[in-house]
Amino acid sequence: MVEVYFHDNKDTIDNFTEAHNSGEPVSLEQLSELGVIYKYITTQEDLEALATEREYKNRDIVNLNLAAFNNDIDAYNAKMQQFYKEHYHEDEEIRYIVDGEGYFDVRDKQDRWIRAKLDKHDLLILPAGIYHRFTLTDDLKQVTAVRLFKDEPKWEAINRDTGRNTLARQEYAKSITV
Repeated sequence: MVEVYFHDNKDTIDNFTEAHNSGEPVSLEQLSELGVIYKYITTQEDLEALATEREYKNRDIVNLNLAAFNNDIDAYNAKMQQFYKEHYHEDEEIRYIVDGEGYFDVRDKQDRWIRAKLDKHDLLILPAGIYHRFTLTDDLKQVTAVRLFKDEPKWEAINRDTGRNTLARQEYAKSITV
């Protein structure tokens, strides 16, 4: 089952795969207030039902581990740093963990990081426009995930440091206004 808590904000470029658990838990209800949906799905039939319900028409599988980069540690590290850079997308981001584990971090209404540790059978839906980042765990450093898409993926990561606020970001920010 997913573990969710506030990030301790003590990460560096060398330790971002560590747990960084502040000791302050976050409920699934608090996540849902941000538009983040969590599901625990154990069967292919349940995954297909969710895909149909939410009109996801396309999917792919992503494998993140050193072997997926032909044991090229520099390429692997570059990709992990890219995923960990704070960004948003103009589409929902849906990840279903088939194997392994990883951390998704999302910003709350006060701009604090919330960290969700996802394991096998965990599914997370991030709304379009939410700032987030992803990394593998320090223990496994491996994940296989199904990515689901409503249409053909237009997978542009819009990094926060660019200051670019598309309509998706503006609408998301308005939806969580305190």
